[in-house]
Amino acid sequence: MQETHVVRALAALAQEARLRAFRALVVAGPEGLTPSVLAEQLGIAANTLSFHLKELTHAGLISQERQGRNLVYRASFDTMNELLAYLTENCCQGAACGPASATTCHC
Repeated sequence: MQETHVVRALAALAQEARLRAFRALVVAGPEGLTPSVLAEQLGIAANTLSFHLKELTHAGLISQERQGRNLVYRASFDTMNELLAYLTENCCQGAACGPASATTCHC
């Protein structure tokens, strides 16, 4: 993943409502959610949510698909995994890291 894409994704996630929306879409899985369901789950006004969804889409973190009269938003798991891989690429100097519960790297 290119650094410019990493910065764009992290910038999009660096806002509470967008982070919550992205996490909700990750939990929803491949089925995704409509904006109305997402707005209800998050307690965010529809017009405000629309702005945040546009920012997440622009960052490549989510996608949208029209299904009949509805739009369905889904997390882009490929982009999420690329971002996580980029952020952890040099973890423990390239060696396998210790257990997730560890507070320090066990290299």
